[in-house]
Amino acid sequence: MHSFTFGPFQENTYLLWDETLECLIIDPGNSTATENKVLSDFISEKKLKPVRLILTHAHIDHINGNKYVFDTYGLLPEVHKDDLFLIERHEATGAMYGLPVDPSPMPGAFIAEGDVIPFGNSKLDVIHTPGHAPGHVTFYNKEQGFMISGDVLFYGSIGRTDLPMGNFDTLISSIKNKLFPLGDAMKVYSGHGPSTTIGFEKANNPFLV
Repeated sequence: MHSFTFGPFQENTYLLWDETLECLIIDPGNSTATENKVLSDFISEKKLKPVRLILTHAHIDHINGNKYVFDTYGLLPEVHKDDLFLIERHEATGAMYGLPVDPSPMPGAFIAEGDVIPFGNSKLDVIHTPGHAPGHVTFYNKEQGFMISGDVLFYGSIGRTDLPMGNFDTLISSIKNKLFPLGDAMKVYSGHGPSTTIGFEKANNPFLV
């Protein structure tokens, strides 16, 4: 795994690969020529083979790089159907924030709870974890003990719920009923900020204790 912190929102973009060098691109937040080059240079240097572009959710900071990834690697984004409206509104959202954005290509497939995302000899499982966004999903690998949690759970905090179709109670339910059962040792790689663990957040997160 490798993460990049991109854009004015300081969003974490993840690359995941195994010994086959097949690679997942998760939540590409790259939005400038410099950031685009950082991403593609790393992929080239490691001789990675991007095979899928998957999104935890479709807020602006997590999809700014969709067009670049499609133009460079031919990958269409895959997202939960309930976040399609966010991709459709991407340019309008950029205008609202005063940020120039490239239009995102429409999804090539939809992701749902229970799906398995294979790449190389590895896989990620999908859990639907709404609350921050209606179509938010979390990707996890139980055997290796990690998750890509997007903007559901952060080190010492949780995702905001004041954005369109966000809901605080739904978010807390997603964390406690879907993420906590994965175990205290589960490593959490978030959409912003440092990594953490389920156990640490259960004991210390002021929104959850």
